[in-house]
Amino acid sequence: MLLTHKENILKFSWLLPSFLSLFLFGSTVKATAIANWHFDSNRNHLDFTTDENVQPQVELLTNPTRLVIDLPGVTLRYPQTSQRVGLVIKDISIAQLNADTTRMVVTLAAGYTFDLAQVKLQEESANHWSVQLPKPVPLTATQPKSLEITPSIFPTVNDNSTLFAGVVPMHLPMKVLEPQIKALMSRYSFLKTGMFFLDLDTGDYLDIGGDRVFPAASTIKLPILIAFFQDLDAGKVSLNEMLTMRRDLVTNGSGTMQYERVGKKYTALETITKMITISDNTATNMIIDRLGGAGRLNQRFRNWGLKDTVIRHLLADLRGTNTTSSQDMARVLALVVNNKLVSPQSREQALDILRHTTIHTLLPAGLGKGAVIANKTGDIGFLIGDAGFVTMPNGKRYLAAIFVTRPYKDTRGRDFIRQVSQLVYDYLNQLNPVAAVDSPNAFITTL
Repeated sequence: MLLTHKENILKFSWLLPSFLSLFLFGSTVKATAIANWHFDSNRNHLDFTTDENVQPQVELLTNPTRLVIDLPGVTLRYPQTSQRVGLVIKDISIAQLNADTTRMVVTLAAGYTFDLAQVKLQEESANHWSVQLPKPVPLTATQPKSLEITPSIFPTVNDNSTLFAGVVPMHLPMKVLEPQIKALMSRYSFLKTGMFFLDLDTGDYLDIGGDRVFPAASTIKLPILIAFFQDLDAGKVSLNEMLTMRRDLVTNGSGTMQYERVGKKYTALETITKMITISDNTATNMIIDRLGGAGRLNQRFRNWGLKDTVIRHLLADLRGTNTTSSQDMARVLALVVNNKLVSPQSREQALDILRHTTIHTLLPAGLGKGAVIANKTGDIGFLIGDAGFVTMPNGKRYLAAIFVTRPYKDTRGRDFIRQVSQLVYDYLNQLNPVAAVDSPNAFITTL
């Protein structure tokens, strides 16, 4: 979409995503990639996430009115894509403008514009922006030639009024831990990571790239499990009903069901148990199918407040097109343990299944003796991740979620997660851990 010198331009800076969901996940390249973007037509709300920091540049063009969002340093590597919206906000499109800039365009119907004074831009993090668009209004005589909009910074999580997932009061960052974690990240500089840990008792947290979007791998099975128990509570499914292993649902990768004869029947309980404990991909596809498909699950995830968790393909998703983030995984767990998604009985049954996962080389490897974790791991070679709910022998409870991209099957990625897990566990195992202190040497753990 080329601009001419004759067009009137109104300049300001901001960015986008929400509920009409389009996903574009770039292949592994050096440039920053688009993770996802959404538009909620009911609220005129846009939300946008990239996998690295980005500073969008936005222009409002006339004849017809178009909101143009340029993303410098972002490579799309996809053909131009367009999403039809409605009669006034007509469509949203995304395309590669030039070698290193991706452009998004929101087009209004002829005769309409936005009241720029009502446009609200929020920088939620360095790679996550949201824009609240006002209701389009008919064009009037003369519009201002330019307008600068200052982004509103999202309230920081050390604001005591902030609730994580709407249920856990946020307190202070674990600043004593941050230098140690970042030193570890420097030693493993060939890895790319995002992590989020939250002490459920104090509200203290560690957030390093927690909103960074990663391929979900098998961690996607965690929210799928909770969605199943939601339907169980609603009477839509039962644990004893029989599910048929259809040919179109059988897949390779992890699990043993792929080796059984097509047409074999399993109880729903057996299927969800295999989905989690041995991370069976065929079982997962059977549950996705039973719950109405990926589209319905994605809508439910959005209703839970998950911004980055999207199922785009059935398992095994070895290319990593299904996505999530550490914060999203922690959000699911926070809602579950606080009885916001499922009944207490379903919560205990779901957590019990998660406590019997068979892979113990990631978060569990860094925990002390007597600690119990309900978790789900993911591994697609170039990425590993783990998310869990930890109960310590002293009764302290915390949420943990971490993702790492690595050279294919490089075991150092596993070692990194183990060491991060150990640092957090040892810190929280103190009688009175201090979340924020001036001295970086107040708490030191030998790796």
